[in-house]
Amino acid sequence: MTVREMCERLELKPLTGECGMDREVSGAYICDLLSWVMSHAQRGDAWITIQTHTNIVAVATLLELSSVIIAEAAEVEEDTIKKAIDEDIPILVSNKSAFLIAKGLLNAGLGK
Repeated sequence: MTVREMCERLELKPLTGECGMDREVSGAYICDLLSWVMSHAQRGDAWITIQTHTNIVAVATLLELSSVIIAEAAEVEEDTIKKAIDEDIPILVSNKSAFLIAKGLLNAGLGK
């Protein structure tokens, strides 16, 4: 599925407009420790986190992640949004927990 389709199915709010919405989502990874994400997430994953600082964009870019999903409606810093747009990394927000977001991805067919 694409990031756009994921947004529609999970009712995610894109903070970065149309950037990266046609990227393919091949999996998901949930973690808030950046170094752990760097060593375990895979290219194409949607990364689910509550981290909102600019370093999330650097990690997503380095790993070629499909998107970053911010759980529990954590407020994303304006600098992070600007950097994500510059790097073409979609940042999406949900008021749901990381668990419920992951459950929604499974129910939408990701990982099957």
